[in-house]
Amino acid sequence: MPVHRSGSGTTRRSRFAAMGTLLAALSLLLTLPGAATAANSPAGVTLPARGTARMGMGVVAHDGQGGLPRDTRAVQTEGVDVASYQGNVNWATLWNSGVKWAYAKATEGTYYTNPYFAQQYNGSYNIGMIRGAYHFATPDTTSGATQANYFVDHGGGWSKDGKTLPGVLDIEWNPYGDQCYGKTAASMVSWIRDFVNTYKSRTGRDAVIYTATSWWQTCTGNNAGFAATNPLWVARYNTTVGTLPAGWTYYTIWQYTSSGPTVGDHNHFNGALDRVQALANG
Repeated sequence: MPVHRSGSGTTRRSRFAAMGTLLAALSLLLTLPGAATAANSPAGVTLPARGTARMGMGVVAHDGQGGLPRDTRAVQTEGVDVASYQGNVNWATLWNSGVKWAYAKATEGTYYTNPYFAQQYNGSYNIGMIRGAYHFATPDTTSGATQANYFVDHGGGWSKDGKTLPGVLDIEWNPYGDQCYGKTAASMVSWIRDFVNTYKSRTGRDAVIYTATSWWQTCTGNNAGFAATNPLWVARYNTTVGTLPAGWTYYTIWQYTSSGPTVGDHNHFNGALDRVQALANG
């Protein structure tokens, strides 16, 4: 019985060449922002789109969600942080609930700006709040200096008007892949240093560092080198703030829940409103 062949050797070679071209194109596509690579996309896991990251996105997944803070009788001033996830925010409702300060996500990496930033940043200001902007860091995409400049150029600047807080470096779990962005502890510390130094040279202010103790311990080796200059915004969703990252003996801001009574993540500023104003004034 004759054997039926799928095609001549020349035809098969053409098909192999076409397949190689297709695979190369797919490989290029997977390196673009927003795409998951084989190295950082576990089987069956759908990664979020680039730009959708927000403060505390990985806190519940990695550290869990406990109860709300107990009354320590310390003076705290309530604040929120928001991103595009919250859309247009009703700032009057938040103000009437006792929220007196706010941070809005401005940028991520060097590829994303929050489309709701103007409404959130200006809206909080107009209702009477002290407000600031934050940057979601992606240390695997560009340098710390490059991202700091992008942040300042897209809403992350500072002015001494008594109503503008210094910018925040949001450095936490990578929602798009390896939790430490493929960096060693030493290279992560160098990246953070590059960011905060550039931010200060552009604005005259030391950036606030937002992080979680468990991430900081894992991804920076629990580096203590930023505590003397950069205020700490710590994320821990539990009744107490717990252990702080190395070097810091107190927190400036504590993000204590992502499921507060009103929109956004909720936070305690460590002090009365005049201390929030002091941070704004530098």
